[in-house]
Amino acid sequence: MNLENKINIVKDILKDKKVAIGFSGGADSTLIAYLSSKVAEDTLAVTIDNHLMPTGFVENTEKLARIFGIKHEIAEIDFYEDESFLRNDSKRCYDCRKQMYSRIKEIALENGFDFICDGNNISDLVLDRPGILITYKNKFNTPFIEAKLTSKEIHEYLNSNNIPYSKSTTCLATRIPTNTQITAKKIEKIGHCEDYILANTDCEIVKVRDFGELGIIEADNLNELFKDNKFIYINDELKSRGFKKITLNLSQINDDEYIAIDCRKGSFSYQLPFTINLENTKMQLKEVIFADEEKIEVENFEIFENGLIKGHDFKTCEIALNAFIEILPKLRRN
Repeated sequence: MNLENKINIVKDILKDKKVAIGFSGGADSTLIAYLSSKVAEDTLAVTIDNHLMPTGFVENTEKLARIFGIKHEIAEIDFYEDESFLRNDSKRCYDCRKQMYSRIKEIALENGFDFICDGNNISDLVLDRPGILITYKNKFNTPFIEAKLTSKEIHEYLNSNNIPYSKSTTCLATRIPTNTQITAKKIEKIGHCEDYILANTDCEIVKVRDFGELGIIEADNLNELFKDNKFIYINDELKSRGFKKITLNLSQINDDEYIAIDCRKGSFSYQLPFTINLENTKMQLKEVIFADEEKIEVENFEIFENGLIKGHDFKTCEIALNAFIEILPKLRRN
C-alpha cells in the first residue's frame, strides 16, 4: 500500500469526529493534528508540560496549534513532586505516561471530545517503549497503527508537504540511566548542554546523556561537531557544566524508523526487545492453533514469550513482511 493510501485511511478514521490528541509537536502528533484539522468536526490538542522537556517545547506546540487552527490546552504535571518518578526505576516511562494520559483523557472528556488518540505508529511496536501499554489501557485510538504507517513514512509525508514540526520533543529524563536519581540540577545541566550544541551547530537533534562524570553526545549530524573544530568548544562548555570526560556516540541519530525482516525461503525470525504477555496476546488473536506457557502458534507464525517471532511458509518476502506488520498490533508486551 502506498503512502497516500495510508494517509487516506487515517483521514477516514478522523473524519467528522471530535478528535482530541496527546500533542507534543513532534512528527507523529503533528501529523495527526494536521490531518485532523482538515477532516475532523473539531480538534483539540492537549499538551502536558512536565517541566522535563527541551527548551521551547510548550511554545512550539502553541505555535503549531495556531498554524493548524485547532484548539489547544496545556496542562502542568510537576514530576519533581513525584518521588517514585525521581527514583527513576525501570517503570519510569510507564508511570509517566500513565499520569499524562489520564490527564489528557480527563481534559478531552471535559471538553466534549470523545475520540482520543495518540501518534503511536507501527514502528513503535518493535521498539522498547513500554508506554504503549498505557495507550491500550486507556483505550486511546491509534490511527497510524491502524493505517500501518512507519516513522519513516510519517517524516516523508511531513517533509514533502512542508508541514512544520519539532525534531526535539523527547523528555530530558531519558538521558539519565535507569536507577539513577533524577534531579532538577541534572535536567538543567542536560538542557543547557543540548541547547549549546544546537545553537552552535547545524544539528537538529542532539542528546547529551548524563553518566555522572561522563557525558555522551548523540547527534543527527556528526560532521557538524567537527566542522571548524567545534568539538573543542563543545568539550570545554560541557566540562564547565560539571562533566569530567566527554565522549561521542558514533551511531548517528536517525529517527526514520521502519520495519525490515531477514526473510529466506519464505521464513524469518525477528527478536523483539521485550517479552510477550501470551495470555493478553491470545485474546487478540483468532484461530490459535497451539498455546502453552512458552509460545502461541497461529497460521504462519510462532510467537514466543521471550519476544521471538518466527514466520514461515510465505510465498514471498513481501507477503511475509506484510503479514508481520499485520500481526504486530495484536501482540501485547509485559
